[in-house]
Amino acid sequence: MSTTGLPVTAASGGALRSAGLAALGVAVAVTAALSIAVGAKQLPPSTVLDALLHLDRGDPDHLIVVELRVPRTLIGLLAGAALGLAGAMVQGLTRNPLADPGILGVNAGAALAVVLAISVLGVGDLSGYVWFGFAGAAAAVVLVYGIGSLGRDGATPLKITLAGAALTAALGSFTTAVLLTDTMSFDQFRFWQVGGLAGRDAAVVAQAAPFLAVAMVLALCCGRVLNALALGDDMARAWGRNVAVSRAVCGLAIVLLSGGATALAGPIAFVGLAVPHLARFVTGPDHRWLLPYSMLLGPLLLLAADIAGRVVARPGEIQAGIVTAVIGAPVLVALARRRKAAAS
Repeated sequence: MSTTGLPVTAASGGALRSAGLAALGVAVAVTAALSIAVGAKQLPPSTVLDALLHLDRGDPDHLIVVELRVPRTLIGLLAGAALGLAGAMVQGLTRNPLADPGILGVNAGAALAVVLAISVLGVGDLSGYVWFGFAGAAAAVVLVYGIGSLGRDGATPLKITLAGAALTAALGSFTTAVLLTDTMSFDQFRFWQVGGLAGRDAAVVAQAAPFLAVAMVLALCCGRVLNALALGDDMARAWGRNVAVSRAVCGLAIVLLSGGATALAGPIAFVGLAVPHLARFVTGPDHRWLLPYSMLLGPLLLLAADIAGRVVARPGEIQAGIVTAVIGAPVLVALARRRKAAAS
């Protein structure tokens, strides 16, 4: 024990946060198991376990578990983790606690790309939407960052936020114009636009998983970088950080995370906004802990919303994107009121 006692305190805090991560990991595993076990059709646990261990493709119940619920759960895990990480990184990069991946034009870019794929190229299945949604989301973020970088000051948080808002409005207008002239595209697009985990298969997971895996590793390595950027550009430079390169690396991770999640599950709202705030109750502003906590809280929230949507409306279901919006809207209002009270 040191004379100041600070190392012991830091070690104690680290141990508590590590224990919290482990508990979150267990919670995510339990929620994933429930996601596989719970659905519109009630299946006994023995049937679910038998389908996972001894698949019989002649048994319809086994096919429900393996071909519908397992891919749905995997998409919830991947998209939730990606949205949680992307939300924490966007808020850190823009220094805006009310930011989420959509502020960088991700949803708008993906939506326009999907609409064009349906209307112009005749793409009609979700496995085709993945690539166009991913490309559209990535192009939008790159364009926002490029616009925000113009000028002598470079890509400041305020300029990136304003560029994202402007581009989102512009792309949304183009998307609406295409849909108004093509009702068939609208009928196909509206299912994707709601945002949800249903109707996706294992092929979609296989297409997006490599990009998301690389992005998650890259994002988790950006904790110290975001801590430096959070102190301001001048302080980050004093710490020896190249601000432009740091923002570019963080931006690349955000592109891969938010683009992949949007392509997988559609534009899921509020997960990227709410999850980092929930994580900060435990981690504080330290991104070295905030990022892994957000990566686990994201799938926990998304899978819980998906399960709730299946249980509440049984034998039908409510898309996870609708449930997260219902949950997230009060969170956004509470955050806005809290910031107003803090400012006054």
